[in-house]
Amino acid sequence: MQKKLIAMAVAGLVSGAAFAQSNVTIYGVADLTFDNVKSSGAAVSGNNLPQRNRVSGNSSYIGFKGAETLGNGLTAVFQFENGISPDSTGGTWANRDSFVGLAGGFGTVALGTLTGPTRGFGAAMDPNAGATGISVNAGLLGKLGGGAGASIFDTRWTNTIAYISPTFGGMSITAAYVANENKSRDGLSGVPTTVAYNGAVPTVTGGQLNTWGYDLGFKYDQGPIMAAITQNQVRVGDTAGIKLTDTRGGAKFKMDAFSIGLMLDRVKLEAAGSTAKRNAWFVPASFTMGQIAIVGQYGRAGAVTDVNDSKAKMYSIGAEYSLSKRTMIKANYAQISNDANANYDFGVNSVGANTAAAGPAAGADPKGFQVGIRHTF
Repeated sequence: MQKKLIAMAVAGLVSGAAFAQSNVTIYGVADLTFDNVKSSGAAVSGNNLPQRNRVSGNSSYIGFKGAETLGNGLTAVFQFENGISPDSTGGTWANRDSFVGLAGGFGTVALGTLTGPTRGFGAAMDPNAGATGISVNAGLLGKLGGGAGASIFDTRWTNTIAYISPTFGGMSITAAYVANENKSRDGLSGVPTTVAYNGAVPTVTGGQLNTWGYDLGFKYDQGPIMAAITQNQVRVGDTAGIKLTDTRGGAKFKMDAFSIGLMLDRVKLEAAGSTAKRNAWFVPASFTMGQIAIVGQYGRAGAVTDVNDSKAKMYSIGAEYSLSKRTMIKANYAQISNDANANYDFGVNSVGANTAAAGPAAGADPKGFQVGIRHTF
């Protein structure tokens, strides 16, 4: 199975070593599951999501990548990766990691739509194959009290330039800058106003636009230990806009067939002279017996500043059976238990909105079961 070398370099803070290939490689994943999901226990009667069945595409994709050796230790690299929806129709061109760059002894520089080190670390710590499905840690990570789907910190950054260092003794660094291409002209009147941040991208209206950010990560990966610390900051709006910061750290230890880890996640929102914070943690684990892997994790999200009953916890358990090096069948169960004022939802595959707000109703508990097939090519 061929891996996405450059994308993994950006996402996982690995080395930008030279690449031997000079032709274009086509690769991808078809990952579909049959799901049964629901959301029950809402604080307000009538706001639950009844049990329903669905077929999910689970971040299936197709990509094209290649490299050209330029001489003097320099290599040109490129990748175009496209999410597809085999359970329905369509997809979006280059909506996943898509870039062009140069690699050499200095590392790798890439420009395009990129996975930053914060999102990459979250995915690296998730025990589920491909870090996709209702069981992934994106259900709690990066969110401030809840929200459907992945947080802004667990999505790919567009209009981005990144540097990935070589690896020295297992250590590497990745730094990414998100350009402020939406900056509007000076002199616009009005006081910027914000929407509540619960995992979605916040917006600013009534004032000057100026959205930009950075994502920085340090990683150690050698032998049985993988550890990292990352920080991702996003600024939305100009003089009186929003500043969102996510800081993550943790480590995973693998010995023979068993692995276990601990990841900490801290989100901070600064807007209109006030600050809100939330801490969370996850413990992922896996155990492999021949062709069978048992995967699971448990996580907790603490209370949001000055918001009572805003905690949540999540657990998942699953089994993956490898039919070959490229094909597996899998099954998993996941549940999020929200306090009365929290509305956390699944990450990659949301239970879905059942009120005017994104995510389940406050206090509702998403839960679901998936069974399906994953094939890589």
